[in-house]
Amino acid sequence: MAHIGAATVRSFLSIMFSFLSRNTMSEAPEATPAQAAQTKTAEPHPLDALTGGAFSAATSGERAARIREWLTSDPAADKLQEVFKELSARDKGAARAVRERLDEIRRAHAQEAIAADWAAKAQALLAQPKINIADALAWQRDAAKAGAPLSREPLSQLKGELADRVKAIEDLQHRVQVQREAAVLLAQRIEVLSTKPFGDAQAALEALQADVAHWHEQAGELTADGAWGSVEVRFATQLESSQKQLQLVWEAFSAALAQTAAAFADPAATLPTVPVWADELRAARGQPTEAQQQAAKAEPAPKVDPQLREKARQVVGKALERLQKETTQGHGKASSQAAAALRTALKFHGRFIDGAFEHEVQAALVAAGELEGWQRWSADQIREELVGRAKALLQRPAGQELGGRKMQETLRELREQWKQADQGAPANHGLWKQFDEACNEAHKVVEAWLEKVRSEAVEHRAQRQALIDEVNAWAQAQAASTDWKAQQRSLRQFGDRWRNGGHVSEKVFAELQPLWKQALDAASAPLLAAQKDSLQRRHAMIDEAQALSEGALRIDAVKALQQRWQAEAQAVALDRRQEQKLWDAFRKPIDEAFNRKSAERERSQAAMGAHDRAVLQASKALDAANASGDAQQIRQAMAALEQVMREPAAADDLTADAGKAPAGAPQAGATDADAPVSDQAQGAEPAARPAAPARPVVAVRGDDRPGANQSAASQPAGRAGRSGQRGDSRDGRRDRKEGGRWGERDDRAPRAPRGPRLGDAAFRAQRDALDQAQGALRKLAAQAHGEALTQLLAAWQQRNADLLPSAQELGPRVTGATRNQWGQALSGAAAGVAGEALLRLEMAAEAPTPAEHLAARRALQLQLLTRRNDPSPRETWSQDAARVLASASDEDSARRLRNALKTLLR
Repeated sequence: MAHIGAATVRSFLSIMFSFLSRNTMSEAPEATPAQAAQTKTAEPHPLDALTGGAFSAATSGERAARIREWLTSDPAADKLQEVFKELSARDKGAARAVRERLDEIRRAHAQEAIAADWAAKAQALLAQPKINIADALAWQRDAAKAGAPLSREPLSQLKGELADRVKAIEDLQHRVQVQREAAVLLAQRIEVLSTKPFGDAQAALEALQADVAHWHEQAGELTADGAWGSVEVRFATQLESSQKQLQLVWEAFSAALAQTAAAFADPAATLPTVPVWADELRAARGQPTEAQQQAAKAEPAPKVDPQLREKARQVVGKALERLQKETTQGHGKASSQAAAALRTALKFHGRFIDGAFEHEVQAALVAAGELEGWQRWSADQIREELVGRAKALLQRPAGQELGGRKMQETLRELREQWKQADQGAPANHGLWKQFDEACNEAHKVVEAWLEKVRSEAVEHRAQRQALIDEVNAWAQAQAASTDWKAQQRSLRQFGDRWRNGGHVSEKVFAELQPLWKQALDAASAPLLAAQKDSLQRRHAMIDEAQALSEGALRIDAVKALQQRWQAEAQAVALDRRQEQKLWDAFRKPIDEAFNRKSAERERSQAAMGAHDRAVLQASKALDAANASGDAQQIRQAMAALEQVMREPAAADDLTADAGKAPAGAPQAGATDADAPVSDQAQGAEPAARPAAPARPVVAVRGDDRPGANQSAASQPAGRAGRSGQRGDSRDGRRDRKEGGRWGERDDRAPRAPRGPRLGDAAFRAQRDALDQAQGALRKLAAQAHGEALTQLLAAWQQRNADLLPSAQELGPRVTGATRNQWGQALSGAAAGVAGEALLRLEMAAEAPTPAEHLAARRALQLQLLTRRNDPSPRETWSQDAARVLASASDEDSARRLRNALKTLLR
């Protein structure tokens, strides 16, 4: 032992020495591969310092939070791209925020490029010395369609400048229209002054001269405006023609006025061309007036050729008829054209028509002028309404503002209605200016909505493209899968996502739809192939089912085939309608085979005996009695059916006499009482006395039927009662002492023979007929009870005993004496109110008492507890009812009496 211990110590010391020497000689421990990996992992990521430690974060949520915090510093696009490239491979959720920021930057760059392009176009328009209103409006429309940010700078400022230029041009054109109307009014004033006396015209000369000078001054301001070069040519032409016409009229008026003044000063001077002033000068000089001279020189009018007169009447009449037709129909522009045509015809043929016809023509022209004025007024009313509706678009209360699409549709509708108003009457530039300004202001809502729709369309396109890529990747991943139901569910979900992918433009949809169909077809190709194979297998099983139905029907083969069908249906799902059609085709031959088997079974059961036919016939008679609603006839038919079921002989007689007896009449066998009296008197042997009638036969299947209640069916009718109904117990004991069994008695009447076993059809027919008969009797009894109770209350209300129902109608609980007592109560005069009697009736019927009488009922119950020898309300309810009938009737008492007797008379 000592030797072994020393050897062990030496080996241990040598091991320790080698270990210590190795540790001393080595300067540093060697790193294991795991330690090297940890050291490499611990090194920080190069982008960690840029993103605030997002790459070294422990969790995805912390990484996303640091990325969002870094994005608040607005990093450059190249840094964003670098971080997204590195982060998308590690955490797609955290990289989503970076991707969204990159998308925003790209959209902003695109918007800036579009804005710069359209800003250059707007500046080019503004730089032109002559700008076209249509070009300025087209710039705004086309810029909005192209997606330019019109609400941002510099486009918003350029848009405002263009709108100001257009507004200045439109204002200038409107002023031209006003100036033109003013020139017409001045010319009319001058013409009116030429029809008045010379003194009046000379008095108004100074004011008229000032107005004409002011008009020329305003016309000069218009032409000197800086935007005059952009005004349409027709407005410049109108202003120039108005200026020339006003100048000519004014010069002619001034010359005529000067000439008249000279003629008044010099009697030898020439007369002026104005007829009124010339007549004044003639009257002042003592000369006859022009009208007097013409009357003196008047010659009879030459005769007109009748053919020429008829031709003129036809031409003018045709033009008149057209004018009257257009005026009647209310066509503004058409009536103006017809009036012009009539004036032309009147100019050439007016001297050949008579005065009456000319008067008719002038009346039609006046009516046409009134229609034109009414059309102008009506159109202005419509325009003013449209202006109000356009201004009200932006004045709607909070919460009822119109959306972009609804606003766009409303503006289109308003502009279309304005066009229709312009078609029937002359234009109104003042109202048009207000309407256009209101529509342009409301169109800003549409512009904001369109910009939002375009941004959403970009997102929806990206989502749809991502869905297409997802479907392609899913198709590659599911290439080897055979879970067809899961694949069908996934494909259906892909389809739903595509349908709910949001709105895109028609061009984008036409571009993406073929790609989507191609991806979906490639993904659903394996499923379609599997469904095709499953369809072939199902058709083969349908043929197999047809073959099984044509031969001997084997239940085991049918079950096995159905199990195969269910397994196939669970493995590969088809379209619901197609699968239902296949299942109907598979089930049809099997169902037909089972139906044939059931029909054969029913045909075999149809060959029933005479007893079954008699029971069926009696059941039909009972059904007819049930339909008649006569209680007596129903009871007779029930008794006949029960007798037929008990007595086969009666069934044979019923079958033989089926054509003689009326429907619903009882079909029972003859008894001794029905035998002829002569046979009894001659000492003929009477018929066998029938057995005592047993309890009513309950429809019970025979003892040999499976599942039948053997105890109830096999128990004799005479032994169904309690022990007290079995006769004298001493006789039973005496019989037992004599060697018999307990309860046996030799003097007991023999049990009535049970009828033969019924078939299924006869059993069901008699069972249903009896059930319906019992229900009909209950219904008739309830109906009769309600009618009798109503008659009783009517007799009480009218105090007429003749209206009281009979005792039979009132029910079995009302005897003749009780009815006579009630009749006597009704014959006398009403005496007081029977409150206690009503309470006793409610207590007897256990009916509820109204709330206002509950205290009286409780008091009466306490009194009855102290009267132990008095009869209870249940025993004296008929006398209580008589006391109630003897009292006065009212609505509350009648209702309480009805509720109590409803229970007591049953």
